[in-house]
Amino acid sequence: MRRVLYQFKDEEISVIVEAYFEGGNLVVEGYDIGKRVEEFWGDSDYEYSTTVASEQLDKLYDLFQVPKEEEALLSAVENRFNGNACYSSFQTFLDENQVKYTGFSWT
Repeated sequence: MRRVLYQFKDEEISVIVEAYFEGGNLVVEGYDIGKRVEEFWGDSDYEYSTTVASEQLDKLYDLFQVPKEEEALLSAVENRFNGNACYSSFQTFLDENQVKYTGFSWT
């Protein structure tokens, strides 16, 4: 199940950030598209993703104090990280709590 952390759309930009599990890993990814993206990046779309490997998830369950169930963790992430800065705030949270992750972005 995917959880939408943030979604916004107007005439110049469309943004969506989602969290979900894939292969036992937690993925938070986003996609921005539109005129404002092209003005900033030189391309009309920008995609970005952060993956927390399954062996790091116990740290997150403990930090959020939720049962070790995917749905419980998704709900906790959704409740804490929503709004326009949710993606960068999630990465900052991981860094501050020494939770390892991989990330990438492309335009």
